[in-house]
Amino acid sequence: MDKKAPTLYTCKRTEQNDGEKVPPLYEIGFTEKEEVSGLIELIKVCKTFRTDDKEISAVSDVSITVADGDIFGIIGFSGAGKSTLVRCINLLERPDSGSVLIDGQDLTKLSANELRATRKKIGMIFQHFNLMPSRTVFDNVAFALKGSGLSRMQVREKVEKLLRLVEIADKADTYPAQLSGGQKQRVAIARALANDPGILLCDEATSALDPQTTKQILALLKNLNESLGITVVIIAHQMSVVKEICSHVAVMDRGSVVEQGETFSVFANPQHPLTRDFISTTSNLKKIHELIESRSPAVALKTGERIIKLSYTERSVSEPLISSLTQKFGILLNIIFADVDIVQGAPIGGTVAIVSGEQASIEAAIQYLASKNVSVEVLQSA
Repeated sequence: MDKKAPTLYTCKRTEQNDGEKVPPLYEIGFTEKEEVSGLIELIKVCKTFRTDDKEISAVSDVSITVADGDIFGIIGFSGAGKSTLVRCINLLERPDSGSVLIDGQDLTKLSANELRATRKKIGMIFQHFNLMPSRTVFDNVAFALKGSGLSRMQVREKVEKLLRLVEIADKADTYPAQLSGGQKQRVAIARALANDPGILLCDEATSALDPQTTKQILALLKNLNESLGITVVIIAHQMSVVKEICSHVAVMDRGSVVEQGETFSVFANPQHPLTRDFISTTSNLKKIHELIESRSPAVALKTGERIIKLSYTERSVSEPLISSLTQKFGILLNIIFADVDIVQGAPIGGTVAIVSGEQASIEAAIQYLASKNVSVEVLQSA
């Protein structure tokens, strides 16, 4: 029987750090779009590891839903159970109880052969790349296509296109030992994409990379998500990773998900104490308390002055508020700390400043900020 002609997907252009454009659009893929859905549902998943003298509950009663085509982040401190949870998605770790559904199909109920077939549609990349050192870049990617039924020519064509897609085509005949960390991860991503997965699992995929390379890899993952419609699940302990590209996030602690939702909402208005602690570890704003406690000259107040903390908690904050306050209310703000990121197209974070001026003007300015969806906390007054 003749095989149906494959659907070809295209990848958008990306831009290198030096501003150089990568070559024209690449066509990849040998499967039909409807075969690679990325809807993930975990329902009351539990996983316990047992040793001779104790039991460790790595994942406890976790339920999350990842929409098809989403970029979903799972964060938490070391030992929170993140990596175990992501390995439950493709059943590299089989849950003790609960259900793992991919596009409505419960993986825990599949036979061994059915599970192997399903896993081919779930790509995975790791912190330490897991490349075979004795094989070239080309052969590392081609290995994932073993048993695919493709001809040698089709395999070569597909691997070459995948290497161009991840911007490493010139390294096809190179061995892993000759590559940088970022280049190794690009090879790992190409290998993970070889079987046209609908889902890409990233287990601390950027933890071994420097900040600049991390941004490049995250940009690549975001581009793949947008251009191929692939669902991406990212495990990370770095807040910056989740803020950069994830639209939804779940926060884990000791095996449980303590908070989840849209990334902006979770970071702007954290409800759980652990989430607040996690966010504070990456914020410069907490340093103000150290200055106040040490009675630093930097925060010495004159009569009528206040130290205030402004927190951006709503997406609607967009105008230059600091300059607006000075112009509208005739007050002065001496900024001590500022920590503002752009998450899902909106500013998040805040500013700590010493404000001086007429008391009525300061009060009016605080009310104005509240009307602009900015939370104001007075940390100290004189």
